[in-house]
Amino acid sequence: MKTRFAPSPTGYIHIGNVRSAIYPYLLAKQQDGEFVLRIEDTDQSRYVEGATELIEDTLRWLGLDWDEGPIVGGPNGPYFQTERRAIYQEWAKKLLDIGRAYYDNTPSEKIQTYRDECTRNKTPFLYRNFRPESASNAPIANAPIRFKADPKPRSWHDEVMGDLSAGPETQDDIILIKADGLPTYNFAHIIDDYLMGITHVIRGVEYLPSIPNYLALYEAIDLPVPKMALLPHILAPTGNKKLGKRDGAKSVTEYRADGILPEAMLNYLANLGWNDGTEQEIYTKVELIKKFSLDKVQKSGARYDETKLLWLNGQWIRRIADEEGVDALYARTQGFWPDNAAPFDDDYKKRVLSIIYDRLKSLSDLKTMTNYFFADPEIDLEMITGNKFLKKFSEEELSTLLQQTVQKVKDVEWNEDSLQLALNELLAETTKKPAELFSVIRLALSYAPFSPALHLTMDVLGRDTTLARLQETVSALENN
Repeated sequence: MKTRFAPSPTGYIHIGNVRSAIYPYLLAKQQDGEFVLRIEDTDQSRYVEGATELIEDTLRWLGLDWDEGPIVGGPNGPYFQTERRAIYQEWAKKLLDIGRAYYDNTPSEKIQTYRDECTRNKTPFLYRNFRPESASNAPIANAPIRFKADPKPRSWHDEVMGDLSAGPETQDDIILIKADGLPTYNFAHIIDDYLMGITHVIRGVEYLPSIPNYLALYEAIDLPVPKMALLPHILAPTGNKKLGKRDGAKSVTEYRADGILPEAMLNYLANLGWNDGTEQEIYTKVELIKKFSLDKVQKSGARYDETKLLWLNGQWIRRIADEEGVDALYARTQGFWPDNAAPFDDDYKKRVLSIIYDRLKSLSDLKTMTNYFFADPEIDLEMITGNKFLKKFSEEELSTLLQQTVQKVKDVEWNEDSLQLALNELLAETTKKPAELFSVIRLALSYAPFSPALHLTMDVLGRDTTLARLQETVSALENN
């Protein structure tokens, strides 16, 4: 078993691209096979500087280490197609020698007139119908090399889509080598997959129309056809079209910067179009390797759902903290804390994280959900007086509750258990409901829509900060 991921370095990495890396990786590792990374950079007009490094970094972040390819090397290199030019020329010559390819210097303007003619006649454009009578294998400088099609019915088995077939009208005289001497994808990937020993080719369903031409090439060169698997589209949230950037999907790099964990991204994308038939939703990489199979990949498109990704991310944040410890989660939070956390030491931030992590959906939530642990919040009495549990109380009554709180806790031993006991006693003494008493205290301390359990928040803030904030709100209420 040998699979590959063969991206083009043309910019950011879309989640659909990454899924086309995840499935072949899982399949190879499940069978103790090899996973190859190959950079298909023959389209120099779309090449983006730094894109290859971004691809490599993203795969490493997700834990998709490759056995052959850039950096790690291997016996079948080079792994950049632009460095394999002589190989493609050699294989193109084989087709020229057997009369299955020809040099074609037809001007692009002339080809466009052929297209226009077909448009007027409402017939499909097939270049083979306009093949030059002089087409031969005689070299022509700076001329593309085209395949000489032998159209016939084609049938094949796809590991996801099942048995497929296509008629002669799907095959044409495709370009093998461009005028610049570099190969087209249609030709290069077939040669590379053969020479690198690829047994399974997994790619998006958008390649379906091209497969009859690929089969014709395999036949003409007399190469074995690898097993092929077409992955269904990832659909927009509406479910009625292929997912695009306009539909809100971000690059993997952007999700990473937003605090999505690699475990969650891997988990989500693996399940986007695949299910092992159970109700399980949380999968480790090891579990995915064990359970993945192409026959469980769905044929229809999978709807993209960022809400599900965020839910999974929250689950993974809790899982890491609970199973590996808060220190392990904290190690991943660098760069996600609010700016005002900078002066505080690691131990204090770990204490904050230990009581907040179970409410995080992404690590970037730390910026908005922990500010009040590092700086006094701006007093906003409307948050208190407008609270659904507190609006029935006068400002004087609210002030009295906060003063009673100060008196109750100012001299207790400052730890979680003592604070919880003191707050419970205060409930009994004030005869207020937990939602009433605890809401006014919580808001006076944080002025935030959410904060952790009150006794935990007070413990982390410390005695001096807690009492000072309660007194400040008392003063604000009395002077309002």
